[in-house]
Amino acid sequence: MQVLLADEYGFCFGVERAVQMVEDALAEGGTVRTLGPLIHNSQEIGRLEAHGVATIDAPIEASADMTEVIRAHGVTPEVQRELEARAAKVVDATCPFVTKVQKLAERAAEQGRDVVVIGNPDHPEMIGVKGYAPHNAHVVRDAGEVAALPPLHAPLVVSQTTIKLSTFLEAAEAVRAKADAEPQIVNTICSATRDRQDAARALAGQVEAFYIIGGRHSSNSIKLLSVCQEQCAKSFLIETPQEINPADVAGVERVGVTAGASTPNWLIKEVVERLRAIGDMRQQAEPIAV
Repeated sequence: MQVLLADEYGFCFGVERAVQMVEDALAEGGTVRTLGPLIHNSQEIGRLEAHGVATIDAPIEASADMTEVIRAHGVTPEVQRELEARAAKVVDATCPFVTKVQKLAERAAEQGRDVVVIGNPDHPEMIGVKGYAPHNAHVVRDAGEVAALPPLHAPLVVSQTTIKLSTFLEAAEAVRAKADAEPQIVNTICSATRDRQDAARALAGQVEAFYIIGGRHSSNSIKLLSVCQEQCAKSFLIETPQEINPADVAGVERVGVTAGASTPNWLIKEVVERLRAIGDMRQQAEPIAV
């Protein structure tokens, strides 16, 4: 059984940067805490916890003897200010792609314009972005939800960094019908998300089964699963190699593998090794032709 990796997979720049910033903070000594899970991968979070990093749920839990790290998804300005007032030191590990969306929303709101953000309103990234334009921002999941919005004034249209391009384009087009002027449409889907989706789509059409390694709460991993399912019906989202059921690849000759932007290389390697071991066991069990 061939195990084929997509051309782009695993840690993106923003996640790798956030993890490195935490490791640098650990190296400086003292107590290191993250405000919310640093990234959407419980296995990597577990690895950091083993090195002494813990998670707090709110700024009120910070204290003057702690280094606090802002998660890669970012936070609202109010939360950041409170954290800075309470902690000994604050390390801002917000992904630069997310920071771009925050600043665009803030600038448009200062100009009195409406801001339409295409994404999941419950996602930490979207909660943080809305905090930069609290009275002007509308967070909608898709074009269908745009229809329920009130009339929009000179709107800016941006997106969650991890959504599907087709969802963004359809919603952006729907905003035009609600706007009193031509909307400013800025595609803020990060390049890592686009590259991973394109690479997964290309490989999914060449294999009989596909594994996406990523957290079940990871937006970009869920979108990767959706992209793969368009080309390969036997596509599975897993967090660990132990979740692989050998029966799912029975008779499969080519299996594809990709990973979400928060999935570390060490976990990807374990999954690939598990799939190859299943293939080896299957080969050994097959009768020898005479």
